[in-house]
Amino acid sequence: MIQTSFDIQFDLCVIGAGPLGIITALEYSALNKGKKVVLVEYGTRDNDATNNLDDSIIITNNINHHPPHECTNKGLGGTSATWGGRCVNFDEVDFYDRAILKGGCTWNINFFEAAKQYYTKAIAYFECGDNVSFNLQNIVPFKTTSIAEHFINGDVTDSIVERWSMPTRFGKRYRNELLDNEDITLLEGFEARNFIKLVDSSTISALTLRNTVDGSIVTISAKTFVISTGTQEATRLLLRNTILFSSLNKIPHALGKYYQGHISGKIASVKFYGNPKLTDFGFLRNADGSYMRRRFQFSTKFLVENNLLNTAIWLDNPLYHDSKHSSGVMSFMYIAMITPILGKKLAPPAIAQSITKGKVEGIGKHLLNILKDFPKSLFVPAVIFYKRYLLKRKLPGIFLFSPENKYALHFHAEQIPIETNNMQLDTDGETLVINYQITDSDIQSVIQLHEKLDNHLRASNCGELEYWYAKDELANAIRQMSKDGIHQSGTTRIANSPEDGVVDTNLRLFGTDNIYICSSSVLPTSSQANPTFFTGVLAVKLANHLS
Repeated sequence: MIQTSFDIQFDLCVIGAGPLGIITALEYSALNKGKKVVLVEYGTRDNDATNNLDDSIIITNNINHHPPHECTNKGLGGTSATWGGRCVNFDEVDFYDRAILKGGCTWNINFFEAAKQYYTKAIAYFECGDNVSFNLQNIVPFKTTSIAEHFINGDVTDSIVERWSMPTRFGKRYRNELLDNEDITLLEGFEARNFIKLVDSSTISALTLRNTVDGSIVTISAKTFVISTGTQEATRLLLRNTILFSSLNKIPHALGKYYQGHISGKIASVKFYGNPKLTDFGFLRNADGSYMRRRFQFSTKFLVENNLLNTAIWLDNPLYHDSKHSSGVMSFMYIAMITPILGKKLAPPAIAQSITKGKVEGIGKHLLNILKDFPKSLFVPAVIFYKRYLLKRKLPGIFLFSPENKYALHFHAEQIPIETNNMQLDTDGETLVINYQITDSDIQSVIQLHEKLDNHLRASNCGELEYWYAKDELANAIRQMSKDGIHQSGTTRIANSPEDGVVDTNLRLFGTDNIYICSSSVLPTSSQANPTFFTGVLAVKLANHLS
């Protein structure tokens, strides 16, 4: 149902209609028949390529952080419009306050355990399969299998998987369900501006919205408010509304600080010793048709004892832009990706950049690769295109078999929460300035975990790592290649008190009675996982709490 009059008090106002906002609104409505919900979204169905919010963000480190327009999407469904569909769970170690985190782990294992009861419902919203486990040892057909011949689980594991959504485009998938629900009002093209607080109270009574088309201001009242925008806009909204913290007599110190993403890239390949045909280099299929994929991870015990950051490492293709891979299939895909119009249709900018590294080089050599492998160089991409773009449950990615049993390794690592990685308002009170750096400790943890993986593989005669850089070049290579800003967290983190965080373990904003934050910004640690799935779990948990 769409309406433009606001003469009622809503039971719940959800700000931001990405996956988390949609899940919160639908789940709350399902649990509270007859209660009125308003879902407010900045974007519209006819979004421009640019918008005022992204245009009013300054990134101080363009080497390691993507531009704003590459990090988020405006409109119903939010960033799921270009999301690849990877669903990854957080791990037990993410809730342990290791010394390397410098006191930045402000939640605990009890929070993790309490969230598990909401996995089934979150998995249903994401449409990433029927099984609730992210461990192959709990899935019968795969229980006794391994990533490669002779691999042995220990400090290094191969049984934790990423699961894949359709990918589910939340705007397209749930629009009709939202519009057909008589208890949910969807407002598109409105920016949340200012909260109105009852005098001498911690209760927020109303919120002003600005129409993004004509600039007019309207006010809506609600009993409860949930901010479910992305990290950037959740943080900006709170920094602009310091009235929310008047009952605390101070703004929480952590607000806007401890911003994190992930350290990511490739510095080595793995050469397995066994039969190439027994290597799980690509996707596994569940009985329900959903996709999974293995990743090397490290045990909680090992990471805690060695004071290292949670990291996943998975098998990948060689660098597409380097024609030395001699693969006609990869060269064809590389040329398609750098073709201006076609490339934009194949992948969003940040993903395309991670594949091409922004390089246009060696076109002649790539064409020779294509000719050498013809017709395979065209037939294989055609099959992949069909599976990846034309089926309902799409092939999540492209991973090619190596007869040499040699694969590039992609690492995806947790960051240390540090105060100087932050978001703050500029002097105009509107522009958001994002300060972001990678620390030496972030980098050294990645290097040490590659060494551990190498030693583990050699010890069982499974394989070995082959580094792409000299040892003294690794740190600088990681610093130059890693670029995030897509997986944003930390700036409104969960804690037990306003001295340490911004929201409590129920996601209620400190200093208020009826404002909650459901955003990746509440995550105190960034894990090895992208935040999408676990924050979806938190959205289901919050809707149940509010009920």
